[in-house]
Amino acid sequence: QVQLVESGGGLVQPGGSLRLSCAGSGFTFSSYAMGWYRQAPGKQRELVARIASSGSTNYADSAKGRFTISRANAKNTVYLQMNSLNPEDTAVYYCKAVRAIVNYWGKGTPVTVSS
Repeated sequence: QVQLVESGGGLVQPGGSLRLSCAGSGFTFSSYAMGWYRQAPGKQRELVARIASSGSTNYADSAKGRFTISRANAKNTVYLQMNSLNPEDTAVYYCKAVRAIVNYWGKGTPVTVSS
């Protein structure tokens, strides 16, 4: 049974930081590209950052310079370090695993940036 479980979300003040984690199980984690997506209220889900099985990364423009995606294959976990958060980063953050036409989603973790 495939599972992706996100954690680390919460309430943070503007300018603050959070580290999200996504633990995978039930599939060969190291051979999948992993991504973080987010969906703000009333908006479409959008890509935040992605890391290939090779370790190469790419980021949405809104995340460049502030967010860092990384993975620990030995722990079947992908991380998203988020710094300099602002209210526009408020959203539910989802983890996604992709290999070819196969993809899996987690249920998301909410992030609220507010004073």
